[in-house]
Amino acid sequence: MKLCFFGDSIGKGIVYDREKGRYVPLDESFVRLVEREEHCEIENFSRFGCTVTRGEQLVDQNAARIESADYVVLEFGGNDSDYDWKKIAADPDAEHSPRTPLSLFVGTYKKMIAEVRKLGKRPVLLNLPPIDARKYFRWVSRGVNAENIRKWLGGDEIFIYRWHEMYNAAICDISSSMQIPMIDIRSAFLEKRDYSDYLCEDGIHPNERGHKLIQSILSRRMRAIGQPE
Repeated sequence: MKLCFFGDSIGKGIVYDREKGRYVPLDESFVRLVEREEHCEIENFSRFGCTVTRGEQLVDQNAARIESADYVVLEFGGNDSDYDWKKIAADPDAEHSPRTPLSLFVGTYKKMIAEVRKLGKRPVLLNLPPIDARKYFRWVSRGVNAENIRKWLGGDEIFIYRWHEMYNAAICDISSSMQIPMIDIRSAFLEKRDYSDYLCEDGIHPNERGHKLIQSILSRRMRAIGQPE
């Protein structure tokens, strides 16, 4: 079985290395673990910071390489739901929009899925791992006015989680309305007593334990999806 994988830094296997003080690629990312454990071939087109708009471009640019795949796995939403926190910290009373407004996110995702189908391939969606809102707040407020960000959030850091959850819900709706298989990795995290243990200190990227958790879910679900109809 061959897969083409399009996603963001999570699909790319990027984690935060505290000792090095920077983001680095993880050798044992879930994509590499699935490829090894399931003896399949995965061509990974994921990019750090990738949004669904960039993902649509990558699908279009790599149409010829998709033709040899059995499935095309899509993983977007984390960057789309994010904000320019420095601008918010500088002016919390202004109007601020996410990198990809929700309606544009849904419309673009559907267009990308339609393009995959036009190529005669079966798309599979991944939903979003949850974020740790408090960790993430501390992360994005480093070196800026944290109180201004908190003010814009209405005094509640958990707003970040709720906004991120809206994008996850949109992915679930797309899966249902377009009748596309979706692999639920989010629930695997939420079932843990403290899913933050599976995230990097930035509160959003899965750490090595998180990647192993995703691999276990992805392997099991891909075997089921790959069964003859």
